[in-house]
Amino acid sequence: MNALADHVGLLPVVLISPEDSVLISGGSDERRRFIDNTLSQTDKGYLENLISYNKVLVQRNVALKQFAADRRFDNDLLAIYDDQLIAFGMPVYNTRKAFLEEFAGVFNANYNFICGGGAEFANIEYKSQLDEGEFAALLLGSRDKDRINQYTTVGIHKDDIQFDLSGNAVKKFGSQGQQKSFIMSLKLAQFEYLYKVKKVKPLLLLDDLFDKLDDIRVKKILQMVSLGNFGQIFITHTDHTKLAAILDTTGTEYKIFDVQQGTVTA
Repeated sequence: MNALADHVGLLPVVLISPEDSVLISGGSDERRRFIDNTLSQTDKGYLENLISYNKVLVQRNVALKQFAADRRFDNDLLAIYDDQLIAFGMPVYNTRKAFLEEFAGVFNANYNFICGGGAEFANIEYKSQLDEGEFAALLLGSRDKDRINQYTTVGIHKDDIQFDLSGNAVKKFGSQGQQKSFIMSLKLAQFEYLYKVKKVKPLLLLDDLFDKLDDIRVKKILQMVSLGNFGQIFITHTDHTKLAAILDTTGTEYKIFDVQQGTVTA
């Protein structure tokens, strides 16, 4: 383990910001990073396997490029890399799968609360090539393709999370408000999971809470985080009057700090 990995998870923090939109609009690597960031804070074994898997993956890809440059192909060397990918990758796959099965229920409850439990049905589902067969067989079957592409085309580094709303892809059919509610539900479920496993309430940071959300959904979110299950919360917004008015409806204590050109006043 490296020094940086040793510090992962010591101070759990959940940040919700407009940049989180990449979880929906971005590629599968963004959604894998969300899973990995959550599990790495709670499971050192998971982090160790993930780091080791990625190191072997880089080595295998370098070998594939070298094979193309040298106009040769070494099946025996790939077999060694494949055994290592399987040894490190299977525990990651199994942990991700179990995590998403548990996580989906918490996410659904959050989305229903924020959106009022209407006709919208939100769903998240783990997608992996390893669902299609044994990892060893998949790696062996993809060797010709890997040889042509000069990189590893099968493995947990291709995993994804499918986001649906009433059976349709959120990325294509969700409104901006629905997508933001989806992300809020994901991140608040992340908070609950970290708290449950670590027995310590993470620091919750809500950056630009009103972005793409109507007042009704904002009130629902503030009601949720003021129920007592959450610890210290920081909220940023450009209109402190509007923020104070909504906070007043929750009946919870708060303090507003005004930041002007680097100067903070209470």
